[in-house]
Amino acid sequence: MLTFMLAMMADNIEHVISYWLLYQKFHSTELAGFAVVSHWLPFLFFSVPAGALADRFDPRRLIQIGILMFMSCSLGWAYFFITDTLEMWHAMVLLVIHGCSGVLWHTTSQLLLYEIVDTETLPSAVRLLATARYLGLLIGPAVGGLLMLTLGPENGLLFNVLIYLPTIIWLWRAPYGPKFRTTPAPVKRAFRGLKDIIQTIRDISGQPKIVSMVLLAGTTSFIVGNSYQPQMPAFAEGLGHGNPGVLYSMLLAADAAGALIAGFILESRSLLKPNPRSTLILAICWCVMLGSFALSTNFYLALALLLLCGFFELSFNSMAQTIVQINAPVELRGRTIGLFNMAAMGMRAGSGITVGLVGGMIGIHASLSLACFILLLCIGGLLYRFGRYQS
Repeated sequence: MLTFMLAMMADNIEHVISYWLLYQKFHSTELAGFAVVSHWLPFLFFSVPAGALADRFDPRRLIQIGILMFMSCSLGWAYFFITDTLEMWHAMVLLVIHGCSGVLWHTTSQLLLYEIVDTETLPSAVRLLATARYLGLLIGPAVGGLLMLTLGPENGLLFNVLIYLPTIIWLWRAPYGPKFRTTPAPVKRAFRGLKDIIQTIRDISGQPKIVSMVLLAGTTSFIVGNSYQPQMPAFAEGLGHGNPGVLYSMLLAADAAGALIAGFILESRSLLKPNPRSTLILAICWCVMLGSFALSTNFYLALALLLLCGFFELSFNSMAQTIVQINAPVELRGRTIGLFNMAAMGMRAGSGITVGLVGGMIGIHASLSLACFILLLCIGGLLYRFGRYQS
């Protein structure tokens, strides 16, 4: 769990530092939108194939390859920023490579969990892994802001490479994978491209819990996702009159603090039991808080709203992931989880357009608040349709 969180944290540390430096160099809202599209579009195309690969090959090695690709991206950013040779096309290539790296390790990590724990402890382990992922996702930006302030952006990127190493080292000798399996492995089927994705959708169509969570993940990701994070430098400049770098770090830290509180409550207090209705209600709360943040003109109010955003985002996302992993059929495990990741992450490419590119036309505050309003209506429809199903 720790190595998974560290890898996710390092992933987002790179985001924060590179987004800040790209903003300072190019001041391009469109490039920030491309950063979102390029990061998540590979998940849309390759999440289900990645799940199929994890069913056929040693998941440890697939994760290691993805982590090595992440490390090369951090080194690449550091080189271009230190030498001051970064051009727009350099940035676009690195952003695409980074997006492809995430596909290879994320779904595979979720499938490796089934080989680490037994059936009885699987639900708790899934919740912990989901919480670890979203903690890393939301803590990473805060740590990235701290590294920028203490080490400087370039050295922060170099330090970030070291954060990936524990995952590489642990997986090298971890007693898991095909030769250690004591239970039947998922059926190995050749991946048939789009036909297999469509077939997976048909196979799970009779399971409303999975369907509702896949639809929730896809809708929230496509309309809003995490598109506000690449735009956070612009929000920081618009909200305060102090050092924009400090204000930027404080906004990210507030989001992360909310996630930490949610993680503590979910696991230590055994509150907010995962079921579709609770998940959808928490997603509505997140949408309302984020939309309010977009309209806020007071820095301290914005901090409080982001704290609540972090709380609700981790809560509903970790619940959705838990519901899907627990209910995924064994024979379709890799493809089902891949489909969920395709919705939860791949569809985030759309938010680069709905918030990022539209923000270049009507302003980032207006585009984010409009996206949140549309999303609120969509989640309300899902709650009406699927809210009655309980875990």
